[in-house]
Amino acid sequence: MTAITRIYYARSRRMLELEFDDGSEGALSAEFLRVHSPSAEVRGHASGQEVLQTGKQDVSVSDIKPIGHYAVQLVFDDGHDSGIFTWPYLYELTRNQTLLWQRYIEALDAAGSSRDPSVQVVHIKP
Repeated sequence: MTAITRIYYARSRRMLELEFDDGSEGALSAEFLRVHSPSAEVRGHASGQEVLQTGKQDVSVSDIKPIGHYAVQLVFDDGHDSGIFTWPYLYELTRNQTLLWQRYIEALDAAGSSRDPSVQVVHIKP
């Protein structure tokens, strides 16, 4: 198991910087972390129950709470605080960030939704 040796949140850039015990590093934006939260609110309780997160472009991390020696609970300024980010999950996110982000953008496009919280999308079926 890969453990985290350093966590630093750069508020001005809204980036969580991570260092792992294998010497690797990664940086994840608050928006990326929010839309990939491991919470049931985002992931659902089973495959196929995922909830697409929209309008999270400007979200920030307001608090980081350690959970033992294996995870952190990230509190976001939009009120979301139910995701427990384990070291292996954060490692996975840093390794697969490009692919995960691409899939997220494609899902937003397919849903006709936006990252921008000021954009309201209304779908009307006549």
